[in-house]
This record gives sequence, structure tokens and C-alpha cells, in this order.
Amino acid sequence: MDAVEVFNALPAARIEEDLLACCAAPAWGVAVAAKRPYRERLEIISAADAAGRELSWAEVRVGLSAHPRIGERAAGDSKEASWSRREQSTAAQSADELTKSALIDANRAYEERFGHVFLIFASGRTQEEILAVAQERLTNDEETERVIVRDELRKIALLRLERVLDALG
Repeated sequence: MDAVEVFNALPAARIEEDLLACCAAPAWGVAVAAKRPYRERLEIISAADAAGRELSWAEVRVGLSAHPRIGERAAGDSKEASWSRREQSTAAQSADELTKSALIDANRAYEERFGHVFLIFASGRTQEEILAVAQERLTNDEETERVIVRDELRKIALLRLERVLDALG
């Protein structure tokens, strides 16, 4: 059985668990699971991509709840925590104390301005790069930032879905 066949055959409770680990917004997982059976991997990714683009802001806020602050180590042994640590690993290795401190300040300023964690697709990025993006995004208006946050959440969910599919295959 290939990954697509396994994905299609997973019991509802298991697919829900795997999809919630990719994106904590239940609407995203429901949309992806509802389109089973899929014929090929790209079809699953396309459905997930479309579902991410259609999330309401309230659903995005639910999705944000599963993400730690950038630069903070995700606690626990859940899939989400493990993936978060992996996604931030380049950044964690690259930062000096001054950059770490500046990122903490940027996180705090961002949360005060927008009312939620700063979310960025961190895979492969250094803390210096993340800090520059955070400082730039602090200048955005709320509407612009919401569009960016939804897109960052979508990209993270897609990366994690690829990991789920790889593990099934």
C-alpha cells in the first residue's frame, strides 16, 4: 500500500489526529478528510492548500494556538511540539544572545500590536532572518498581517502534511 492508499484508509479518529497535528484549526482537517479518497499525493496537497486559503480568521486564531513563540522551545512530546522544534532548529542554532534578545522584544511587540503570536514559516531560516521579518511585519496594518499569518499557517500545515504522508509511505 502506498501513502495515498494508507491515508485514504485511515480511520476517522486517526486522520483527525494526524491532520490536527498539521494544523490545529479543525476546519482545515475536516476539509481535507472530507475529500477522501484521493487518487494521488498531489491531490491531497492541493486540497490541503485550498483548505488553508479558505480558513476564516477565527479558524486561523485556533490554528495559532498550537504554535509557540519563535525562539521558544516547544514543550512536550506531541507531533506538533516535535515538528515545531525541528522547524525552528536552524534558527535556534544560528542566534547570538543579542539577536535572541531582540527576537524576544519583537515577539512581545508583535503580540501587543496584533494580539497573537508572531507566526512565520521558520524552516531553514536563521534567527537573524526571522528577526528582520518580524520587525518588517510590525509595520503592517491588521488586515495585511492577517493575510500573511493565514499564508504562513497554510505553509506550515502543508510541510507537516508532507511529513505525515512520508511516514505513511
